[in-house]
Amino acid sequence: MSDIKHGIEVIKNYVKIAPVNPGVYRMLDKSGSVLYVGKAKSIKKRIVAYTHFDKLPDHIKRMVSEVDKMEFIIVENEAKALLMENDLIKKLEPKYNILLKDDKTFPHLMINLSADFPALCKSRGTRKDKAKYFGPFASATAVNNVMDIVQKAFRLRSCRDNVFCHRDRPCMLYQIKRCSAPCVGKISKDEYNKSVHEVIDFLEGKDTKLKEIWSEQMQRASDNNDFETAMIFRDKIRALSSIQGGYNVEYADIKSADALAVVKHKNMVCIQVFFIRSGQNCGNIPYFPKQAVEMSEAEILEGFISSFYADHTAPKEILVSHKLENNDFLQEALNVQIKYYQKGNKAKLIERAVDNAKAAIERRLALSATIEENLSEMQKYFNLPKIPQRIEVYDNSHNQGSYAVGAMIVATPQGFDKKSYRTFNIKYTENTNDDFAMMKEVLIRRFERMSEENRPDVILLDGGLGQLHAVHEALADYDLQGITIIAISKGPERNAGKEFYHILGKESFSLPYQSAIAFYMQNIRDEAHRFAIGTHRKKRAKSIYKSTLDEIEGIGAKRKRDLLNFFGSAEQIREASLNDLMKVEGISKKTAEKIYNYFHN
Repeated sequence: MSDIKHGIEVIKNYVKIAPVNPGVYRMLDKSGSVLYVGKAKSIKKRIVAYTHFDKLPDHIKRMVSEVDKMEFIIVENEAKALLMENDLIKKLEPKYNILLKDDKTFPHLMINLSADFPALCKSRGTRKDKAKYFGPFASATAVNNVMDIVQKAFRLRSCRDNVFCHRDRPCMLYQIKRCSAPCVGKISKDEYNKSVHEVIDFLEGKDTKLKEIWSEQMQRASDNNDFETAMIFRDKIRALSSIQGGYNVEYADIKSADALAVVKHKNMVCIQVFFIRSGQNCGNIPYFPKQAVEMSEAEILEGFISSFYADHTAPKEILVSHKLENNDFLQEALNVQIKYYQKGNKAKLIERAVDNAKAAIERRLALSATIEENLSEMQKYFNLPKIPQRIEVYDNSHNQGSYAVGAMIVATPQGFDKKSYRTFNIKYTENTNDDFAMMKEVLIRRFERMSEENRPDVILLDGGLGQLHAVHEALADYDLQGITIIAISKGPERNAGKEFYHILGKESFSLPYQSAIAFYMQNIRDEAHRFAIGTHRKKRAKSIYKSTLDEIEGIGAKRKRDLLNFFGSAEQIREASLNDLMKVEGISKKTAEKIYNYFHN
């Protein structure tokens, strides 16, 4: 009780000096650790609520009882407060904040308006200043479907600029009526720009009058006996009609919105996000935030919206499954409408999102149960002191000693922890054909950076007894207490499911053929192999790419980038003529001659 009184007294004292401005506040415990990061339109008014102890939920009461200090940061407006709060939560991972694991970049459609004939392209990641973006889309399939629709109706080009600049006849997309062929003058710049603006209106949900406009233009062209133009408009009307005919009735009146539904079920929380653009469902994604079980659904949604839309572009409208206490603040910060509907098509969309969230939880629980059963079996068969919480699996990959890499993947009771995957470029091993020496290097480098937080319970090596002895020899000076090192080697005739397992001081054995635990061990071993091979191939491809350009005298990073942006690939640069090379900005005649001579001498 004394801690509760102390926490309330601390907050009351800070209320007296708290600013009335928008900003971010932090609550700290006696050790200086951050307990909570919050945002507010008025910091003073927001933290007063924490002094009304009887009205607080249980988890907030616990937080208040631990508060010993507060810190404030004043910002210009709600939007800045939202961004700062998100940055601090990611950096500090406070004990009482909802933590959203979201490192995903969503695909978008992009039109670069700075180009003479802008192309419709898929985009992911860094954005250009003078480009228009549409999305997000939950998957590459969703963005491909919308791109296919737009190509049929509006016929914008989708080729790279270097291909566009060097064409002397129309490509196949023109033949199948998916492109208007501006590369060879089949359409004027003014007409093409009209199509660009029509695409923008369509993707922004402003296409209500397009069919009427096209019908008038078709009739006018027909009256003037310009039947070729009339047929173009006829085809565009048919394409748009087929698109609109395929709309889901539930989404037809929703132009640009995200639907967010939160479900708490069986001690787990899921937030389902549906992306609706121009009446089309562009996919959905489930999220499972940490530290959210004790919070109310409204609190969880507020925390999710703050975090998610600090990193992703918000649509015009966000539909939510629960009313939010700080609705006005979030609307101001994000410049969107956040709405709660109880009837109509938008309410039905939220119901569908709720159903998907429940189903996602059930799938996750079923998967977790299966993994837990496998880990329990693993403890039994390998005589482990406890059920493993972190399994690190190692593999090497090289091509006859070239482009050698080591790879580490991490398996947990929640599945593969891909954020913890690591790659090791082999630096110190002279003979990169020696797998034992490479594995020694990888494990030593890993153990040098090991902490108590990322200490494994099991290390699994892709190799036999020789690999096992080599690793134990390499790690002789390190504390291996509580860590079991296992090597896995191919069984008779290299059959999957008949592998041998080796542990120092124990007789080698195999697991029951086609048992669940045997499949699990194969699965995590194969994941390490896949990751190692993929990393090796990337390194090899990068090396090949670097060798063709970096060895040319006078070609630094900027010129290399300019050449690749212009031509698209090193192979196109190899095939370019001297005059084409001189068209690249920053490439003089002398430099162009060096490049040309390098590839043709």
